[in-house]
Formats: sequence, structure tokens, C-alpha cells
Amino acid sequence: MSVKIVAIGGTVSSPSSTEMALRAATQPAIEAGAHVDVFGGEYLSDLPFYRGPGHAKDTGREMVEAVRQSDALILAAPGYHGTVSGLVKNALDYLEDLAKDSRPYLHGRSVGLIATAYGDQASMSTLLTMRSIVHALRGWPTPMGATVRTYPGLFSPEGECLDDRARMQLRLVGEQSLNGAMSLQGFPEQM
Repeated sequence: MSVKIVAIGGTVSSPSSTEMALRAATQPAIEAGAHVDVFGGEYLSDLPFYRGPGHAKDTGREMVEAVRQSDALILAAPGYHGTVSGLVKNALDYLEDLAKDSRPYLHGRSVGLIATAYGDQASMSTLLTMRSIVHALRGWPTPMGATVRTYPGLFSPEGECLDDRARMQLRLVGEQSLNGAMSLQGFPEQM
């Protein structure tokens, strides 16, 4: 049985540093042979407001079903005005569809968190908000949460993080998400 990890995050701009950070954090899981589904900015941008105009029963079904089957998640949000962007928050609102599951919301799942922003204050307050959201959804935030200060040139055109500090944080979030999944789901640890 393979570990299943779902990565959610990004912005309406593609490619965004938030989505590149998210994808970088998935590398430890990919290297370990885990199954990884990424729902980036393009996917999130197509989601109408949860239960608002344009929302239908099957809207967001692919993402919700992937989370339902997941062992862990990695979430990445840009810090807009000191908190989680509406795009990412709307995607998290879709997890309400898991409320009546035998394993409701994010119960029993490790959740790695990444907050990106041009300033340190915005990334830290966004990370703290994300931790609160994950706790409310019964998830287990990883001990390490990455706060990535973004700037032009942080990522190569191929998506490689060129900043040592940010690269280390993203890798650690990915490793802890994977190890948390393995521990919570009873898999033998790989790292």
C-alpha cells in the first residue's frame, strides 16, 4: 500500500511562487514513492465559491475525493493582507463535504503548511491562521511550518528553489508530512 498525499495551494497567477513552493515540498514524498496529487492555482481558480452561485454537487469532487483517500496533505497559501488568500480558503471550505465521513474532515492526517509572502510578518500570520484552520478540521499540523519570503529569482524557471533557507524549510515540511502520514496510518517510517 502506498502513501497518498494531496497538495493544495497556489494563486491565480501561474506559475506562482506559492505553487512552486508547494511542489518543492512534495519532492520527499515523490522520492519515497508516495502517490501525490497536486491541486494548484489553475484548479483552485476554477472553483466557484463553496455553496455559492455556480456551485454544483460535483464541483470540486476530484479534490475532495483525493483528500478523502489521502494519508497527509500539504497546504500552501500566499499571505494576502496578513492572512490566507480567499482562493485557498475557498478550496478548504470544500472540505466541508467530508464532515459526515467516518474519518471527518482531516481527522488522522498530518498536514504540512507553507505560507508565502513578500514580508515576514504576513507569512507568519498566514501560517498561524493555517494552523488554526487545520486544528478546526481535526488535522495534525506538522511541527515545521515553512514561512517563505518571496522575491524575484527565488525559484528557477524549472521550479527549483534557489534559496538555501527556503529550500530546507520546504523539504522539512515535505518530510514531516510524509513521516506523519506513515506514523498515523501505521506504515513503517522511511526517513
